[in-house]
Amino acid sequence: MTAEDETAEGEALVGGMVNAGAVFRHGALVERPAPRTAPALHAHLLALEEHGFDGTPRPIRLTADSREQLTFIPGDVALPPFPRWAMTESALRSVGSLLRRLHDASAAVPVDACAEWPRSLADPAGGTMLCHNDVCPENVVFRDGRATALIDFDLAAPGRAVWDVAMTARYWVPMLDPTSAAVLHPAGLDAPTRLRILADGYGLSTQERAELPGVIEQATASCRAFVAERVADGDPTYTRTLSEHGGWQRWDRIQQWLAAHRESFKAALLK
Repeated sequence: MTAEDETAEGEALVGGMVNAGAVFRHGALVERPAPRTAPALHAHLLALEEHGFDGTPRPIRLTADSREQLTFIPGDVALPPFPRWAMTESALRSVGSLLRRLHDASAAVPVDACAEWPRSLADPAGGTMLCHNDVCPENVVFRDGRATALIDFDLAAPGRAVWDVAMTARYWVPMLDPTSAAVLHPAGLDAPTRLRILADGYGLSTQERAELPGVIEQATASCRAFVAERVADGDPTYTRTLSEHGGWQRWDRIQQWLAAHRESFKAALLK
């Protein structure tokens, strides 16, 4: 989120889709709608800090009107259309490194099995580690050109590391056909090369690299179902975005492009 203007409720922060217009900064604090998993999620974020990961907001409290307060993390956040500084190879590598640091800490924190973690974008294979599941540019804070923090854990759920990397690749490589990528990303981004850079930044294992292209296709199908569910529910934001970005033909094109280039992605990852 980035600052936009000052309101009676505080400084409005822009970015994202689900909570657009409902997130405000009050000095060193950010106040936003609390996800239903907030008690378990807050405990998890505090435990990450105890395990040496300082790249998330620190939860402060839940309010009586179902909002949460967290520490504000200063820095730069890329908003669409994404600027070239956020799409450099060094920025991409740092996103992979930051995600690995998150996973290393998260692997040491038991997942609250009693929490009803959201399943919309969760790894269908499940897992014992809490994944972010939404590491899009709007949810990464940069300082001096390097990714230093992650925000908005509303879609966090148990899963495998490779699933979270796949979700991240969708946004940051991006894993989109050239026509779709040109809508929000700078021109000239080479997908196979950038996928390798992200995997290198993360330190993905050989086995996970071989799996990654197929998992990206699974993640894309989950994202499509996520959008379809919200459009079916009449969500005006997702309905408008779907219409403006080419409708379901765009999703068909992306899925066909991923399948057609699966082997070239695997080759780039394993060379």
